[in-house]
Amino acid sequence: MIDVARARAETPGCANVIHFNNAGASLMPQPVLDAVLGHLRLESSIGAYEAADRSEPALERVYDSLAALLGAHRDEIAVVENATRAWDMAFYSLRFGPGDRILTSAAEYASNYIALLQTARRTGAVIEVVPGDATGQVSVEALERMIDSRVKLIALTHIPTNGGLVNPARAVGAVARRAGIPFLLDACQSVGQMPIDVAEIGCDVLSATGRKFLRGPRAIGFLYVRRDFLSKLEPPFLDMHAATWVARDAYEIRPDARRFENWETSAALKLGLGSAVDYAMEWGLEAIRERAWSLAATLRRALAAMPGVTVRDLGAEKCAIVTFTVQGRDPEEIKRSLLEKGINVTT
Repeated sequence: MIDVARARAETPGCANVIHFNNAGASLMPQPVLDAVLGHLRLESSIGAYEAADRSEPALERVYDSLAALLGAHRDEIAVVENATRAWDMAFYSLRFGPGDRILTSAAEYASNYIALLQTARRTGAVIEVVPGDATGQVSVEALERMIDSRVKLIALTHIPTNGGLVNPARAVGAVARRAGIPFLLDACQSVGQMPIDVAEIGCDVLSATGRKFLRGPRAIGFLYVRRDFLSKLEPPFLDMHAATWVARDAYEIRPDARRFENWETSAALKLGLGSAVDYAMEWGLEAIRERAWSLAATLRRALAAMPGVTVRDLGAEKCAIVTFTVQGRDPEEIKRSLLEKGINVTT
């Protein structure tokens, strides 16, 4: 059960706006603000390197928090500057050749699909879209029919950024495991609004951000890579944090997922991410899901009852993202009109 009064009291932005743009970036709760601003104040008072040294135990605990959130091990977690970079670092570590097939969905995030297109152009690999079923979600049956020895990757967005659809990630993971095909899951919109267990899903790689339903700061994301899959991936670029220069002509890559990180990072944002994860875990991800999805269902019913309004969300299961159109109204015009009333939405 979510204590709504407490949640609002702990979210300073609630005093200023009615915020529906959580699929873009949520309002941060006070503990997250305290973590970020507290470290920035420490940097300003004693120096950035010195502040990082003093905060080292707290920075290390961020990996424990993320591992607990995902049902993973801390050595399977990397913290990077955003979710797209997390996804890219894993994807560009894979090797493709002419005729190799990459299976994806019709609702992939644009940045991910651009990376697929670039790789197809460079390598001769082929991108194929798995059809949706009658509800609009990825058809698991169609996916199974598409599997053959040339399929080298299944790349799926768990919840697309433009609607309430929830793709059947666990069923897709089962297909991938049976076929021995790597499974890369973009969980940007799902992490924070529902329980996520990477073992149950069966993904080899998962990327996510802190700024959406986790309610963390912007410009920080994270990557999960399954232990047994790590040795198959060499990041597309390395620095002295990701690898050690062991001889004049040799280097050794870190054995854990931090091989995907850079040395330069924001300690303040990393601490904010850890605080956001701890805050969500304190409330409970199932309680968050029940509250958020129930509110979304109520909103859909209310919108559908309004003349000229069409709710656009697809899927057998629908999440906390609600999309709609209004007959004869430009979406940007609606957005501006709502913003003037202190209501945040996005188009």
